[in-house]
Amino acid sequence: MSEQTDHFVRDDVRAFLDFLESAGRPPMSELSLEEARAGMHASVHIAELPAKDMAVKRDLSCPGPAGDIPLRLYDARESREAGPVMVFFHGGGFVIGDLDTHDALCSELSASLDIPVVSVDYRLAPEHPFPAAPDDAEAAARWVASNPTELNRKTTGLVLCGDSAGGNLTIVTAQSLADEPADVPVLVQAPIYPLADDIAGHQSFQDFSEGYLLTRDAMSFFTRSYAPTEGDVRNWPILRQAHDLPPAVLCTAGLDPLRDSGRNYAAHLIQAGVDVTYMEFPGIIHGFANLRKAIASGQSDLAAFTHAIAAMLERHAK
Repeated sequence: MSEQTDHFVRDDVRAFLDFLESAGRPPMSELSLEEARAGMHASVHIAELPAKDMAVKRDLSCPGPAGDIPLRLYDARESREAGPVMVFFHGGGFVIGDLDTHDALCSELSASLDIPVVSVDYRLAPEHPFPAAPDDAEAAARWVASNPTELNRKTTGLVLCGDSAGGNLTIVTAQSLADEPADVPVLVQAPIYPLADDIAGHQSFQDFSEGYLLTRDAMSFFTRSYAPTEGDVRNWPILRQAHDLPPAVLCTAGLDPLRDSGRNYAAHLIQAGVDVTYMEFPGIIHGFANLRKAIASGQSDLAAFTHAIAAMLERHAK
């Protein structure tokens, strides 16, 4: 693919991109909503590793602003002492994705970090446009922080994590819980290739919005569906001051149109004096955390990310 020649692309990434090109997938804007959502399920089935076996894997729900929010609890241990719990928000442009598309990733995070993970099935656009997703994300995080009996686990603090759109929700929820604290503190915010600001003028958007999985067409489709309020901090969280936010572990992908958005948010935190571990993985694309069968090198990147979260938790242990 000629547009890739100016940038370092790992061999397994190039093979996956060549496979996608040969498959001739129609652009997102030409798909029905059902087809777009089914397509993400299909891609995960083909390209993602199987979920790890968990001692506990249970579907549950919590109250939300518009009804119950489906959740899924993961834990590598049947029982454990009091400790942090991760609240995870899946990616998919606020339009596609669910508990099942991120099942393997959540099991990996729980096993790698040895903490419980609660995955949140927030409402999706266009049926539920902005701010339904951040409203649900905040409600779920507050519920986990309240030590509900349904978890059968004592929560001492939250690790907020999510990929892409879920990375945006990670940041937005951390900000909401800084404005109005939950019953336990947010210990770490850990967004994976997040959307944090207006990407239209970013160099990474110019360089990688065609031919690197996440396309300009798909991003436009997601934005139209999500219909965020212009200038709202819960859409572009970089607009909020950052001095009171929790420590962050943030990773980006070198070939991602959202790369510079993550870079900018990391710099925003660092300039405000927040403890930040920023990791940029070269030669890999947006979505690699859900493509670890097709892009095997992404597994070591994800491992580095989880190790950094563990180190941050240890550094800030009370």
